[in-house]
Amino acid sequence: MGAQMSDAVVVDNTVSAPGQRDQPLYADRVKVYPKRVSGTFRKLKWWLVGILLTIYYLTPWIRWDRGPGAPDQAVLIDMPNRRAYFFFIEIWPQEIYYLMGLMLLGAVGLFLVTSLAGRVWCGYGCPQTVWTDLFMLVERWIEGDRNARIKLDKQPLSPAKAGKKVAKHAAWLVIAALTGGAWIMYFNDAPTVVADIFTGSASTMVYFFVALFTATTYLLAGWAREQVCTYMCPWPRFQAAMFDEDTLIVTYQPWRGEPRGKATRRDPRAKRGDCVDCNLCVAVCPMGIDIRDGLQMECIGCALCIDACDSVMDKLELPRGLITYDTERNQVNRAAGKPLSYRLVRPRTVLYTLLALVIGGAMLWSLAFRATLDINVLHDRNPLFVTLSDGSIRNGYTVKILNMTRAPRDFVLDVEGLADSVMSVVGREAAGDGTIVLPAAPDGVATYQVFLRAPREVVSEEAMPITFELTEADGGEAVRRETVFRGPRR
Repeated sequence: MGAQMSDAVVVDNTVSAPGQRDQPLYADRVKVYPKRVSGTFRKLKWWLVGILLTIYYLTPWIRWDRGPGAPDQAVLIDMPNRRAYFFFIEIWPQEIYYLMGLMLLGAVGLFLVTSLAGRVWCGYGCPQTVWTDLFMLVERWIEGDRNARIKLDKQPLSPAKAGKKVAKHAAWLVIAALTGGAWIMYFNDAPTVVADIFTGSASTMVYFFVALFTATTYLLAGWAREQVCTYMCPWPRFQAAMFDEDTLIVTYQPWRGEPRGKATRRDPRAKRGDCVDCNLCVAVCPMGIDIRDGLQMECIGCALCIDACDSVMDKLELPRGLITYDTERNQVNRAAGKPLSYRLVRPRTVLYTLLALVIGGAMLWSLAFRATLDINVLHDRNPLFVTLSDGSIRNGYTVKILNMTRAPRDFVLDVEGLADSVMSVVGREAAGDGTIVLPAAPDGVATYQVFLRAPREVVSEEAMPITFELTEADGGEAVRRETVFRGPRR
């Protein structure tokens, strides 16, 4: 290999080796013209496209009553107020671990589905696939099926061709704009932001993101298409690591189809396999690959080639399944005439299932028993402490009370670990028993400036550990937070 590489010569982006023809390092894109196909998997894809698009466009319009002063949109990421709402669940900024848990759960779920049924996510659920399907449907409506589109692209520019191209791209831009507009509604109140967009009163940021998502949808689903799956998406690079001999994949049965040959009326199966080399499986593939060449990185598992091949088999009165969903183990058994089997329970599927159950269970447990109260304590930095006229040491703290309920609450703040200390709160008076009540508004953060004073002889260290304890005034929920009390060097 080293000798071959040392003899190779690179000229004008081509590589030459002794006795070999020049091979280009870079290849221009060969445009794919997927042909219309009908069948079981195509119907399934259309159903899923309709369901997923309906969920995407209608979800921001679902209302959910959370009480006065709270947003009534069921699913909302409220960036200005640092909240995320999902029906009855409200996520605060410090609870970002829920987002991490969802991402981990999604990743493990994707690993499990891939190990069981190959790249069904890529073929049926991925947003790139869903919107590309929609864009190609519009393209067929306007420009015609595969042969008509190929012929149209080869024709010189004419009023008829220009009209079709303008109509197609205009329709794509409308769909892309609706996509970008719908995405914005997940971050703003849907009825309000839609009215603002059309009346010109929306913010510059709203118009920017609508334009951004419109442009990306138009470019990725209209122009890039299969290029996104092949070159931009990292999943094809490592999804094969989730496969084993019992993973269901779209596969061609060479033991049955080879040798290929054209069908004849006299003897449709004479001296050849069942594959008549019609290339219909290639013509319908949105990635432009030939599944008969084996499993390939570009295959998204959409199974449209199965529908195409089955239609040919039906016409030739041959059994369906020349191209089918099957496992590598079963393909070997079919070729050898052995019994078929499918192992659902395997080490990797068990591992992925357990991980999903652990992550999902932990998130449910955390949500079920999550606290509705939290406290943040920030020690003043300038100055770290003050020596008062009587010799006592005073520290200042900024205390933030997070009331994560929809009702106003009153709290009492105490300190542990500092003997003979006296607490005072700016703007709050102590009651007869010396306690200071700190109110907190519903679903908000109450901020107080707290001063803690202690005799100098009590402050035995430069930084003494202390604990603030916040307790609901009626004896309900309580929370503790550790900090330090600083004094002069000893």
